[in-house]
Parts: sequence; structure tokens; C-alpha cells
Amino acid sequence: MKRIDSVKNPKVKQWKKLHKKKEREIAKTFLIEGFHLVEEALKVDGLVEEIIISENENIPANWKIDNATWYIVSDDVLKAISETETPQGVSAVCQFQSNNESMLTKSSKVLMLDNVQDPGNVGTMIRTAEAAGIDTIVLGDGTADLYNGKVVRATQGAIFHVPIIRENLQTWIEKCKEIGIPVYGTALENGMPYTDVKPTTSFALLVGNEGQGVAKEYLSKTDKNLYIPIYGKSESLNVGIAAGILMYYLRT
Repeated sequence: MKRIDSVKNPKVKQWKKLHKKKEREIAKTFLIEGFHLVEEALKVDGLVEEIIISENENIPANWKIDNATWYIVSDDVLKAISETETPQGVSAVCQFQSNNESMLTKSSKVLMLDNVQDPGNVGTMIRTAEAAGIDTIVLGDGTADLYNGKVVRATQGAIFHVPIIRENLQTWIEKCKEIGIPVYGTALENGMPYTDVKPTTSFALLVGNEGQGVAKEYLSKTDKNLYIPIYGKSESLNVGIAAGILMYYLRT
């Protein structure tokens, strides 16, 4: 166990670099904050490389920490590496996940995100998808970086428990259709109310950009395009809320 008190320590500078996507991709690691996220990450063998805990906090007795390097740090250090206004007492450095290979079967449930740019929306959909029993999440071009701090925090730990990959959506639409998984887009144009389709044992749901929706090139390849009726005066639903409604409805 090592101790760091100075924010000028080279290790602290290294941790701060992980706030940037470019540096995360070089290091193949990312930073998480808070006791809940660290505890969830520790449930995955070999994922956590380093744990950084405040000198004023106690290590939970149930944490399995054999393979992680521990650092006890001053509150100034923890504040320096935190992306939130109020540091939560503990942070950790995690490896990029190795669960990015998913076996696609006829019973798979897939969520695909097209150019969803808001990190909070992406994180919320990952959290909801894991709770809804989605087998694979595919992040298409333009979608917020998986390891962005806001994305990670919004997942509330679900990021560690469901395969998430970044890949061309056209490829995934074709893969799903080849083995008989129905592919549902989300759109008003040429769409139908979601309740007009029956829940199935497998499906691929494609949701899109907050302002522009799903790209037409993808919508032209889907089996059906669905929409959620609006009964009030709102023009649309938040993409995270809409995705949650559809994921839970479509599954059996």
C-alpha cells in the first residue's frame, strides 16, 4: 500500500490524463469514482488495476482486492483526480473491458445506438439495458465514448456486467437479420405504434440521435420501425426513456 499526499506527484498526473479520451485509449484504462462503482468493478476478476482511497475513509471489509495496487491519498489528491464537484472518497483505475466479444444467437436481445451523443443518455440506456436482460449493446459512430466519466457514472455499474462493443451498425443489422432476429428501428416516418408488434424472445432495437433520430440508411434496413405515441403536448420523449419503454415491452 502506497501513500501520496502531493497533487504534483507523477502518479497523480497520470491519473488526471485519463479524463481525456485520447489518453484513455493509449493507456487502455479508465477512471471510476465512488464506492458503488468500485465495488461493482471488483466483481469482475482482473478489471481493477489500482484503487485510490482517501486517508479519511475505511476499506470495506468485503472488497476482494488481491490483484489491485492500493494508494492512500490526501483529500487534495482525490479532488485533483475527480471529475465531480464532491469527491466520493475512493476512485479506481480499470482496464478496458474484455467482454466486447458477444456470441450472437437466435435468442439474443440487442440494443444498438446510432450517434447518441449525450453521455448521460448513453449511460442511462446501458443501465436500463442490463436491467432489461439485453445481451449485447452496440455503440455506433458518433455515440459518446463508453469510458467518458459521465457515461460510466450514469451506468451505475451496469457497464461491468453486459457486453458493450463499438462497431459498424450496418454490419450488426445484417448479422441480426441473417440469423432471424427481428430488427426494430425507431421513427415516426413509415413507423407504427410499438404496441402493434408482439413481444419476442429475441430482437434488435435501434435508437438514434437526440435531435435527428436514426439515420435513414439504417431505417431502410430494419424489419419494422416503431414509435411511442405522445398523448400530451411534448414533441418527443427523451431517447433514454423511449429506449427503456421499448426494451421492456419487446422482451418476453
